[in-house]
Amino acid sequence: MTSPSDNKSSDSGGGAGPVKSADRLMQLLEYLSESGASSFASIMRALGLPGSSAHQLLQTAVSRRFIDHAEGSKLYRLGPRLWEVAQGYKPELGLVELAQPLMDGLTESTRETVQLAQLDGLYNVYLAIAESPQPMKLVSRVGSGLPAHATGVGKVLLAFLEPAELDRRLAGATLERFTASTITDKSVLRSELDMIRARGYAQDIEEYVIGCRCIAMPIRAPGGQVEAAMSISIPTPRYNPDLAARIHVELRQAIEQLESQRSRAE
Repeated sequence: MTSPSDNKSSDSGGGAGPVKSADRLMQLLEYLSESGASSFASIMRALGLPGSSAHQLLQTAVSRRFIDHAEGSKLYRLGPRLWEVAQGYKPELGLVELAQPLMDGLTESTRETVQLAQLDGLYNVYLAIAESPQPMKLVSRVGSGLPAHATGVGKVLLAFLEPAELDRRLAGATLERFTASTITDKSVLRSELDMIRARGYAQDIEEYVIGCRCIAMPIRAPGGQVEAAMSISIPTPRYNPDLAARIHVELRQAIEQLESQRSRAE
């Protein structure tokens, strides 16, 4: 039987210590992902750690190449090992494998960037991308995430959450502004999500990046629940009503084909 004293949290002892250290490492990686290269003092303040704990944490992460700290530099940044490990992440391979050819076909037809995403908290994370062949285009990468309230694909995914789950995710959250068109008021966002749910698609009209628009639609799993979303991004100078109408039709057809393939694969 374990005594209460055995479960005390510490950085060096047993009990919850290793769990706490692991949590701090995750916080460190997330902080550097958001902030970029940072000094020791900035990391200490951001994580609320004493100097000795921060030094030990960084030293361990640097030795394993998860954090990079060049000799003579005062800055720490994410290291190459993190990228190597991330290559082992294979998100919903059945979904991605079926979606990619359809996305490639959409890009060939529309000559615009097509993206497949799922929701992670209040971020949409990209699972697959078919990049536009044109010089002016949206550039993103698989595994990256953007704030869902500011993107078409993210708003679609938020719109089809259960109301209680949406409330839970929005509770205490701040909706960051990126452009003059970003929705930062939760009541306005909820109204927008209601409209998206009713019409079956979302638009991003320069809400995350000036000069870029997006049309997005949900993808339903064989059980009927929304499991992902697909979007087509268009630079504003190329956007016109005829192109938008064609994208609506072709995107819907591709998603219907994907959902049909998913059902047959079950």
